[in-house]
Amino acid sequence: MEKKEKHREDSASKLKKKRKNHLDAEEVDNDQERNSIDLCQPGLGKALQIAKRKLIVHLDLNNTILVSDAVTNQGPRSALNSYLSTVTWGKMSETGEWQWLTDSLSLLPPCQAAVNYYSQFGPETDFTNTAPGRHFKDVYTDHLRLLEWSGEADEVFSTTGEDGKRYHWILPSFFHLLESLHLEGRHFTVVLRTFGTDLPRVLHSIRCALEGQHPHFPHLRLVSLPVDQIPGRIRCNKREVILSRGCEQVSTKPDARNIYSYFSSLEGIGGFQDHFDWWARNRFTSKGGKPFWIDPDDISVQHIFIDDNIRADGDYNIVFPQVFLKRADGHIRTALASELYNICLVQTNLLRAIAEKNYFLECVKDCEEKYDRYIASSETE
Repeated sequence: MEKKEKHREDSASKLKKKRKNHLDAEEVDNDQERNSIDLCQPGLGKALQIAKRKLIVHLDLNNTILVSDAVTNQGPRSALNSYLSTVTWGKMSETGEWQWLTDSLSLLPPCQAAVNYYSQFGPETDFTNTAPGRHFKDVYTDHLRLLEWSGEADEVFSTTGEDGKRYHWILPSFFHLLESLHLEGRHFTVVLRTFGTDLPRVLHSIRCALEGQHPHFPHLRLVSLPVDQIPGRIRCNKREVILSRGCEQVSTKPDARNIYSYFSSLEGIGGFQDHFDWWARNRFTSKGGKPFWIDPDDISVQHIFIDDNIRADGDYNIVFPQVFLKRADGHIRTALASELYNICLVQTNLLRAIAEKNYFLECVKDCEEKYDRYIASSETE
């Protein structure tokens, strides 16, 4: 076990030395392998508890808390390769050859002429084994090593990769988010939002973790959060959005606030499959994306959406953000993603989510701070 720990600590140290090759490297603290938070510390939760808004954290699955995809049959190696092709930037030369514009990986293009490799050539599940992609092989190898499962294989919390090795299925940084928000005494709900088919297994795994079955997060048994294991569905058409789960059904007709209020009232952890066909029929633009509502006048709740396919610029977007208008019952306006980027909409930095256990927690904290300023500015308009 000591060898495994030293091996993983060395991996984290190696990542720190290659800061220029990593997403937002200046923020990487590479402390993933510290022990799980001790939720038994007497009085600490109360000391940290502050009267804040209830958090509703909408989380994508694939390339956000999972490095795999059941629909496309991608394991950790393929999924990580494919993700890297979305954060590496270059352009076609005048002679028709691909040329890299930067050695750094980033969510946003480094200059106006830059396009990511994925946009130019499509999905590439063997990206770092191609001639252009070999440039980023070390980044791939380092993060794949951090994903490796330590200890005995676990069928609930680990998955077998394409190479036969065992890897974390749900990222440790997700479980750390649950631990940390609980420790701080926060009132929060997690709503899993995916186009895919992984929800039943993910919800089952989370329930098992909260029962204390995760060998790396034993203290999660102290986190008292109900898990609704029945996946819901969200379906869209030109007239309305319809949410259903079990015997529950809510629609945006006659009031667009209905589903917003439903999400705001949820407790614990649950999940909904969004409408992929609707997104495809709308040519993968924001208009057909996962519907998401914000109400600046609601001082009791903050909604945050974290998804790797959120984009700050351009119409290609996986989320359809809508903002309720002041003193206009049920009336909404469509918001640009850039308006809410890193305030209520977060584009997942998967490399940081793998390397940093505090990643999702820091996303939430950052959004809370910026949301306060967003609310203040909206009040003056």
